[in-house]
Amino acid sequence: MDADELKARLKKLNAQATQAKMDLHDLSEELPTNWEKILEVAQRCYETHAALSEARKAAAAASA
Repeated sequence: MDADELKARLKKLNAQATQAKMDLHDLSEELPTNWEKILEVAQRCYETHAALSEARKAAAAASA
Protein backbone atom coordinates (compact mmCIF):
# COMPACT_ATOMS: atom_id res chain seq x y z
CA MET A 1 0.00 0.00 0.00
CA ASP A 2 1.21 3.46 -0.76
CA ALA A 3 0.95 6.41 1.65
CA ASP A 4 -2.37 7.65 0.23
CA GLU A 5 -3.94 4.20 0.51
CA LEU A 6 -2.74 3.87 4.11
CA LYS A 7 -4.10 7.30 4.94
CA ALA A 8 -7.49 6.42 3.40
CA ARG A 9 -7.56 3.09 5.25
CA LEU A 10 -6.76 4.83 8.54
CA LYS A 11 -9.51 7.37 7.96
CA LYS A 12 -12.04 4.62 7.21
CA LEU A 13 -10.99 2.49 10.19
CA ASN A 14 -11.06 5.51 12.48
CA ALA A 15 -14.64 6.26 11.43
CA GLN A 16 -15.63 2.61 11.96
CA ALA A 17 -13.95 2.54 15.39
CA THR A 18 -15.73 5.72 16.42
CA GLN A 19 -19.07 4.26 15.33
CA ALA A 20 -18.38 1.00 17.16
CA LYS A 21 -17.51 2.94 20.31
CA MET A 22 -20.74 4.90 20.06
CA ASP A 23 -22.75 1.70 19.48
CA LEU A 24 -21.24 0.20 22.62
CA HIS A 25 -21.92 3.39 24.56
CA ASP A 26 -25.52 3.54 23.36
CA LEU A 27 -26.06 -0.09 24.27
CA SER A 28 -24.71 0.49 27.75
CA GLU A 29 -27.13 3.36 28.30
CA GLU A 30 -30.07 1.19 27.24
CA LEU A 31 -29.29 -1.66 29.61
CA PRO A 32 -30.91 -3.91 30.66
CA THR A 33 -32.78 -3.61 27.35
CA ASN A 34 -30.96 -5.55 24.61
CA TRP A 35 -28.50 -7.08 27.06
CA GLU A 36 -28.32 -10.06 24.71
CA LYS A 37 -26.34 -7.93 22.24
CA ILE A 38 -23.52 -7.07 24.65
CA LEU A 39 -21.09 -9.70 23.36
CA GLU A 40 -21.87 -9.02 19.71
CA VAL A 41 -21.43 -5.25 19.99
CA ALA A 42 -18.37 -5.54 22.23
CA GLN A 43 -16.72 -8.04 19.87
CA ARG A 44 -17.30 -5.77 16.88
CA CYS A 45 -15.88 -2.84 18.85
CA TYR A 46 -12.83 -4.88 19.87
CA GLU A 47 -12.14 -6.10 16.33
CA THR A 48 -12.53 -2.63 14.84
CA HIS A 49 -10.16 -1.05 17.35
CA ALA A 50 -7.66 -3.90 16.89
CA ALA A 51 -7.69 -3.33 13.12
CA LEU A 52 -7.21 0.40 13.65
CA SER A 53 -4.27 -0.24 15.97
CA GLU A 54 -2.62 -2.54 13.44
CA ALA A 55 -3.16 -0.04 10.63
CA ARG A 56 -1.58 2.71 12.74
CA LYS A 57 1.45 0.48 13.38
CA ALA A 58 1.73 -0.26 9.65
CA ALA A 59 1.49 3.43 8.80
CA ALA A 60 4.15 4.29 11.37
CA ALA A 61 6.44 1.58 10.02
CA ALA A 62 5.89 2.75 6.44
CA SER A 63 6.77 6.33 7.30
CA ALA A 64 9.92 5.39 9.23
